[in-house]
Amino acid sequence: MRVSLVVLFSFFSLNTFAQTDHSHRLERALRFPDIPGFTTMKCDLHMHTVFSDGSVWPDIRVAEALWDGLDAISLTEHLEYQPHKDDIPHPDRNRSYELALKEAKDHKLLIIRGSEITRKMPPGHNNAIFITDANKMLIKDSIEVFREAKRQGAFTFWNHPMWTAQRRDGVSTLTDVHQLLIKEKLLDGIEVVNDLNYSDEALKIALDNNLTIMGTSDIHKLIDHQFRVPQGGHRPITLVFAKERTIDAIKEGLQNRRTVVFFNNLLIGREEWLVPIIEASLKIKSIKYPERSDVATVEIENGSSSEFILLNKNSFTLHEHADIVTIKAGETMTIGVKTLRRLTNLELKFEVLSAINAPQRHPTITLKGTVTQ
Repeated sequence: MRVSLVVLFSFFSLNTFAQTDHSHRLERALRFPDIPGFTTMKCDLHMHTVFSDGSVWPDIRVAEALWDGLDAISLTEHLEYQPHKDDIPHPDRNRSYELALKEAKDHKLLIIRGSEITRKMPPGHNNAIFITDANKMLIKDSIEVFREAKRQGAFTFWNHPMWTAQRRDGVSTLTDVHQLLIKEKLLDGIEVVNDLNYSDEALKIALDNNLTIMGTSDIHKLIDHQFRVPQGGHRPITLVFAKERTIDAIKEGLQNRRTVVFFNNLLIGREEWLVPIIEASLKIKSIKYPERSDVATVEIENGSSSEFILLNKNSFTLHEHADIVTIKAGETMTIGVKTLRRLTNLELKFEVLSAINAPQRHPTITLKGTVTQ
């Protein structure tokens, strides 16, 4: 039965996409607007298949990414850990990438070559993406393998630093080895989100050491099951703000730390990128005053897949709501604002409680609109 379901899923998914230009048309597809000067690329850059310790063939990863409306993925198979090798022997560590690339050739989904350097702590598990040949990274020395990745032009990031299998207390901690990697410019980013887990400590490490903030699914089985997508859940992804829709532009965006993580209806990132994506997602659609009332009726539209929880930071109080307002993904909410007198223009400030720009800190945004009659 399990095999039949996977085959059915693959057949239905791939035949559906053969008839459509891109999965952004599907209701479940994740949606985020572009921000001024940049294209917002939805990326999952840490995944596994049967070519390391995953449960599915690479074409399923492509189908899932298309369903979710992603722009780029990387199948980062473990270099050293190969538990399926007796059943699926493959001397070429690039095979997973090649199969995914072939499967995605008729779609806009970008496939980035990558591998997971799988070591005990330290340095633990780390991903190297944008590499040219995974086979050349089968190196015993735990530092030299990073140097080889860099010779291939890789962007490297520390995987699941909060993983209790390698850190019993779940507290992401910067080791001497990671400090060395950072000093030698061999480590570029860190996962603040991995699978179902978030780490405040990893976010602080990223901010303190100028590392790129990353979030990934690290999926081994099925996306829908792990993240309860049919019940309204979603996979964690990294939003990369790129200059154009290419692999090279994604790499440049990652190298320059232009990222925001989407996880469990939270947005996590540096304020300089977090505020633009929120303000691009939330727009004042209209502002009107009813007859015989100085309470403004304000329609706020959410054009993203993230739900926003907003704390009123204005001198004005709200009419139908308390000081906290929730605007669901893809919906428009109407609020009443007691402006005390009729205004021509309105600026509304909110602290975004569903966004994190540092441990226990939330950004503040400003929404602007003109009153119409």
